[in-house]
Amino acid sequence: MKDQLKADAIRQSVRANYAGVARRNGASCCSGKTSCCGTPSVTDTSRQLGYSDDDLSAVPDGANMGLGCGNPQAIAALTPGETVVDLGSGGGFDCFLAARQVGPAGRVIGIDMTPEMISKARANAVEGHFDNVEFRLGEIEALPIADNTAHVIMSNCVINLSPEKQRVYQEAYRVLKAGGRLAISDVVALADMPDDMRNDMELLSGCVSGASKVADTEALLREAGFSRITITVDERSREMIREWAPGRGIEQYVASAIIEAVK
Repeated sequence: MKDQLKADAIRQSVRANYAGVARRNGASCCSGKTSCCGTPSVTDTSRQLGYSDDDLSAVPDGANMGLGCGNPQAIAALTPGETVVDLGSGGGFDCFLAARQVGPAGRVIGIDMTPEMISKARANAVEGHFDNVEFRLGEIEALPIADNTAHVIMSNCVINLSPEKQRVYQEAYRVLKAGGRLAISDVVALADMPDDMRNDMELLSGCVSGASKVADTEALLREAGFSRITITVDERSREMIREWAPGRGIEQYVASAIIEAVK
């Protein structure tokens, strides 16, 4: 019971943080106070993460809120007609890019636990005429999606925020079709953090202190049933991450990584 209360407290803190981000119309995967990379604009940040100018111009204004640590689109290898689920969909940026790739015969479902984000994403979908995208309010530990629905599950800098990561991966496995795949960009821990960082709720909401180690992430995925697991750490991301909490030295402990696996 105590663990569940702690998990709920973490979710409430994260939800409040991202409700504020939604109301401010963006800024931060990270602390909620700056852009994900500090001083650069959201556009510059997105380019740094690997999004093209074509990607940035293809979505409604306000959909790209700078809420990422990588580009899951680059590894998702989406094809027309596929069904895609995006965990922690925010303003809908990755959903709308996925919608272009899966086409009218495909389907994209964005999941977010913050009502303000869901409202923003739905308004963006209407503005951009994305008829093959829908957004559902829910927690990624208990997805409001039927079994064997998706060909691909994406996520961008979100799973680190969950206090119950095993449940997230179990739910992802349940929702994927046989042969379905994960295409996840997330923050992973490369070293043990000091207690003051690990217990800092702002750093948790800022995509830092909730990160799991690479070996632990692989173990969680295997326990959920996944195979063909690869976790590729981007050492260059440390420069970007340093700006999430200047002067704290967080880049010594975490980095962005691409996580892939198959059901």
